[in-house]
Amino acid sequence: MNPLRAVDLVIDARYIVPVEPAETLVDHALVVDGGRIVALAPSATIADTYAPRERVTLSAHVLIPGLVNAHTHAAMTLMRGIADDVPLKTWLEDHIWPREGRHVSREFVADGTLHAAAEMLRGGITCANDMYFYPDAAARAYEAAGMRALIGMPVLDFPTPYASDADAYLAKGFAARDAFKHSPRLAFALAPHAPYTVGDETWHKIVMYARQLDLPIHTHIAETRHEVDDARAASGESPLLRLDRLGATGPSFIGVHAVYVDAADIETLATQQCSVVHCPVSNMKLASGIAPITALMNHGVNVALGTDGAASNNRLDLFAEMRIASLLAKVSTHDAAALPAPTALRMATLGGAFALGLDREIGSLAIGKQADAVAVDVSSIDELPMYDPVSHLVHVAGREHVTDVWIAGERVVDGRRLTTIDETAVSTRARAWQQRLQ
Repeated sequence: MNPLRAVDLVIDARYIVPVEPAETLVDHALVVDGGRIVALAPSATIADTYAPRERVTLSAHVLIPGLVNAHTHAAMTLMRGIADDVPLKTWLEDHIWPREGRHVSREFVADGTLHAAAEMLRGGITCANDMYFYPDAAARAYEAAGMRALIGMPVLDFPTPYASDADAYLAKGFAARDAFKHSPRLAFALAPHAPYTVGDETWHKIVMYARQLDLPIHTHIAETRHEVDDARAASGESPLLRLDRLGATGPSFIGVHAVYVDAADIETLATQQCSVVHCPVSNMKLASGIAPITALMNHGVNVALGTDGAASNNRLDLFAEMRIASLLAKVSTHDAAALPAPTALRMATLGGAFALGLDREIGSLAIGKQADAVAVDVSSIDELPMYDPVSHLVHVAGREHVTDVWIAGERVVDGRRLTTIDETAVSTRARAWQQRLQ
């Protein structure tokens, strides 16, 4: 008789949705050792093969991969609700940028990012693609939370309290990257804000560094009609085609929003194997428009989901984004079959991982991948009856039904309680910032 294999953790669940392959496993277990998935097997067979140091039984849950928030400005959680019911230009120029000029600091980013990490973890988000000032402070917060993050090194062509010019932004970003290069759950990307805030000369530098250092480029693109109209008036080309001409597009290009992309833009995104991050709630709240997600997907473009910042959403809630993305696609195309639940879930998991270049590590529950998993309780009265677990995850369940979260096999949420973050301290700091910012 073969001896039992000692492993760190076994998680038994009523249902496991690995995302890839697209199936639902019933009464199965996820077997974890050394932070990685070593097996998915029927729960009844585990005792014959494995000797887990810990075994967790979730008899009324669906276990899914950790959600990937493919675009956010985490520190802006401290400005949640500060300027609602105004369009993007007014929101930025009259409300957000003035407050950032007065208050954004390393302390602001540290507190805001830790607050965002707490909210995201409690909602099943295990990885975020972040873009904001003081990336070193953000990295420290994510590291403390035990969360994965692709941290943007912001670049602008105008001065802010963080940096004086494009070269200073780049220098500070690379210093942060160097300081955290050995952090196992962190990676860095070049994050020029947008085509309209970064000129050609700076874009040439960004492309050079991206190619030399194999770094992703994470930027806003074609978010509003005004942005695209101004770009065409100035250069005769769309923002996306301009970036393509400058060499910025490619498999590691992460274009956020892409609301106003035309046929030529979509063809370019597909040909260059770019990823697009759909932020439906933020786009709705700022009245920016509805991105042509089904057209992008029909052309083979990888589409991920993002929340944007809590200042323009006002939640960091990927369950809400999945449902609204699906509904928007249906109503905008007059096709009830558009963006079905399995596709929405894939966008929030493997689609995000692919966009961030992490699909070999996270995004699905597969042998060899990191054990990033989320348990969703589907037994509450507001969720019954349930006929299709995947449909339920998108159209019924919410972040409030997330009970437990693991990252690399480490339990970071235990029965709704954060294990790596002091929630009381985070709340106290948020109230203090509210007094300063209002």
